Amino acid sequence: MLRCGKKHICAVVACIIFGSILICSWKDLQLQNNITRKFFPQATTASPAGQLCRGKPAQNAITALKDNRTFIISPYFDDRESKVTRVIGIVHHKDVKQLYCWFCCPPDGKIYASKAKIDVHSDRFGFPYGAADIVCLEPENCDPTHVSIHQSPHGNIDQLPRFEIKNRKAETFSVDFTVCISAMFGNYNNVLQFIQSMEMYKILGVQKVVIYKNNCSHLMEKVLKFYVEEGTVEIIPWPINSHLKVSSKWHFMQDGTHIGYYGQITALNDCIYRNMQRSKFVVLNDADEIILPLKHPDWKSMMSSLQEQNPGTGIFLFENHIFPETVSTHMFNISSWNTVPGVNILQHVHREPDRKDVFNPKKMIIDPRKVIQTSVHSVLRAYGNSVNVPMDVALIYHCRVPLQGNLPRESLIRDTTLWRYNLSLVMNVNKVLYQTVL
Repeated sequence: MLRCGKKHICAVVACIIFGSILICSWKDLQLQNNITRKFFPQATTASPAGQLCRGKPAQNAITALKDNRTFIISPYFDDRESKVTRVIGIVHHKDVKQLYCWFCCPPDGKIYASKAKIDVHSDRFGFPYGAADIVCLEPENCDPTHVSIHQSPHGNIDQLPRFEIKNRKAETFSVDFTVCISAMFGNYNNVLQFIQSMEMYKILGVQKVVIYKNNCSHLMEKVLKFYVEEGTVEIIPWPINSHLKVSSKWHFMQDGTHIGYYGQITALNDCIYRNMQRSKFVVLNDADEIILPLKHPDWKSMMSSLQEQNPGTGIFLFENHIFPETVSTHMFNISSWNTVPGVNILQHVHREPDRKDVFNPKKMIIDPRKVIQTSVHSVLRAYGNSVNVPMDVALIYHCRVPLQGNLPRESLIRDTTLWRYNLSLVMNVNKVLYQTVL
């Protein structure tokens, strides 16, 4: 018969209790892991304590993954349908077939890998690379702060770029109108027209202009610096030609280029999500385009009227009208402006007539919360309705090289709507010029 003292009995009891705790803890951990595998089959192990949200912080506006077929712009939280992270990117439409989101979950920095749905936008216009949404379901009971994108659910996260997930926190609108301009390239130097457009935007009610800048002239850099310091302009560096062979055309020309028009469509989609929570409306147009209201003094009153007449509408499309820079008037021939490179839009008030058999491209003012994917002249996927705004309500003043260059002056339509703003515009442009160029 085995006999033990009291100390031995206490020790045995302690061992039994401690062993039970270990077994229970192990069973709890196994149960937790089984649940995790059930709902997130690609889940990996947790990060060691103290190493939260590992990986290399992404430093650039465009980040190439190791496959050199996937380029990440930015991830955004999107809970309009389900709780997902939507990563705006550029991918090769054939070669990129599988991607995973590696989520970092607070507060302990656990890492979960979730298989992505790769949604290449339909408006690729024949180019091998196109805008894409890389969409991943987020883990339950987790509001991830950062995500990494990888071709596999396995690997070393320390070697992957880490992106902050934007739009995670709801915000109140800080501005009514944001204009998205993409992309500024070709050593852009149309300084005078750019300043005139900027000042017209401000007169019409714009508080923020986001510019995806590839390159521009030294003089244009000075002007951009002024508007950035003023708080009007936000510059997103856009060195897409460091990663891909870009085309200045919108359609593929079988010339070995990878993506059209400097990745304009990707930039526009990023701009929508970037401003989804901070701007009531987002305006998608180029720097040489101005949406001119005809029945209202500014965009705020125009949009209020349009929304009242079109409940449930999230996309408002405006007709493009060419005001050829080759046809001018002698009005507003301001001598100090003649030394500034670029077009003086106040001198171009003759527009080309519509061509019945030719598609008239439109530009848009949108409610960004109702848009999922956009192209340049229309929205590809949205929750709200679209409406074509009648020309007697507003039109796009587009001053550029003519599309109907053979038309005599008498065949053009004199339209001086722009001159309604001439007093404020001339004064405001002069202020900017004297602080930047003159």
